Amino acid sequence: MGYSVVNVQEIEGAGPGGAVRFVRRELDLEAFGINWFELPANSPGLEHDEADSGQEEVNVVVAGSGHWRVEGDEVPATVGTFLRFDPETTRQPVAGPDGMTFIGVGARRGSYEPRGPF
Repeated sequence: MGYSVVNVQEIEGAGPGGAVRFVRRELDLEAFGINWFELPANSPGLEHDEADSGQEEVNVVVAGSGHWRVEGDEVPATVGTFLRFDPETTRQPVAGPDGMTFIGVGARRGSYEPRGPF
C-alpha cells in the first residue's frame, strides 16, 4: 500500500502516565520518528538527550502551554512554538496549568537531503 493513516485517538498511550503515543510505529514509518505527547497540568515530561541515537529533534506545541528546561534555561512554549534540539542537548518539557500537548519529530542529524528551491 502506498500510504498509511491513523488518528492519534486510536493509538494507545504508553510511557509514564500514558503520556506518549507512538505515531511512527502505527504508520510503519522508516524515515524519521514522530510521536504525540500529552502532559497533564503542571507535570514534567522525561528529561533526556538523544546523544546515543544521534537524532536531532523538533518539538511543536499544538495545545496548552508550558516550558522546556534546556541546559539550565527555561524556554517558554505556547501553541505554535517549535523547538529544535541538538542530539547531545539535555531537555525536559514541563506542562503549564492547562497541560501541554506537543508533537516530537526526530531523525539522525545530516540525514535530510535538501531538494529544489524550498
